[in-house]
Amino acid sequence: MAELNKVSVDDLKVTGKRVLVRVDFNVPMKDGVITNDNRIQAALPTINKLTSEGAKVILCSHLGKPKNGPEEKFSLKAAAARLGELVSAKVTFVPSDVVVDDTVKAAVDKMQNGEIIVLENTRFRKEETKNIESFSKDLASIADAFVMDAFGSAHRAHCSTVGVTEFVKETAVGYLMQKEIKFLGNAVENPVRPFVAILGGAKVADKLNVISNLLEKCDTLIIGGGMAYTFLKAQGYEVGTSLVDDTKIDYCKEMLEKAKANGKTLLLPVDTVTAAEFPNPIDAEIEVVTYDSNKIPADRMGLDIGEKTQALFADAVKTAKTVVWNGPMGVFENPVL
Repeated sequence: MAELNKVSVDDLKVTGKRVLVRVDFNVPMKDGVITNDNRIQAALPTINKLTSEGAKVILCSHLGKPKNGPEEKFSLKAAAARLGELVSAKVTFVPSDVVVDDTVKAAVDKMQNGEIIVLENTRFRKEETKNIESFSKDLASIADAFVMDAFGSAHRAHCSTVGVTEFVKETAVGYLMQKEIKFLGNAVENPVRPFVAILGGAKVADKLNVISNLLEKCDTLIIGGGMAYTFLKAQGYEVGTSLVDDTKIDYCKEMLEKAKANGKTLLLPVDTVTAAEFPNPIDAEIEVVTYDSNKIPADRMGLDIGEKTQALFADAVKTAKTVVWNGPMGVFENPVL
């Protein structure tokens, strides 16, 4: 098993200390109601560990992608309420459009050992995704220690994941991060072969180094999701109005060549579920038609892998002894897809 070369939450002495924990409460919502609380459940071991040892636990997370500053539908109020149902500790949601203000600081000052405060959505501050120092300092101002336990956001250089660590003396990883790092590190560095890696999601740019590194380690690399259309375009195919990063076409060509040169299998969608446009709202009913991936009409948008691709990818996975999967193969939020 790969060793965890990180300071763990177990290494911290937290009694009486203000511990800021970056969790992943980016839960699916519909009409203000959480439809799946798995991400909140996954954070409980770290949260319960800290509260049981008398820490003053301050939780921060993003939720969704608010474009124009604070929006009620992206508030963490519901997540805080659900957390309150799952733990024995006192949970207080302290809303602020700027996440950390004098009201929040006053609430933190009044905390008793073993209590929890949940901050508002970190992305209500535009500085968050740009990792601007001012917001990092605001977060650090209410913390004696910082624990990173949001594995799904760990690859993003944001204020609440990276920036804050520059201004807090004690930092550590939580139990969820610890588990993921150990399992992922072992799977990638010492895989039982055949080793199949699956990459999805929207942006090639987010996974540039991952693609190149995996091609050196895996036997088969499966690429789906929005990023697949940039690869398909790199092969000269029409992709219609599908999501494409034109600045990464040459990179995709290089990766296709690298796979070939290294004797690796790189699988792309062979058929695509399309619609006239992206669903708005994302779970709206839409009409879909499936086309071969090299015959997508110019006026249609690829949104998911088709049945032939599902079978192709499944066959590759069935032969594997190790599978590492990151990112969805399509717009999974829509029930039609």
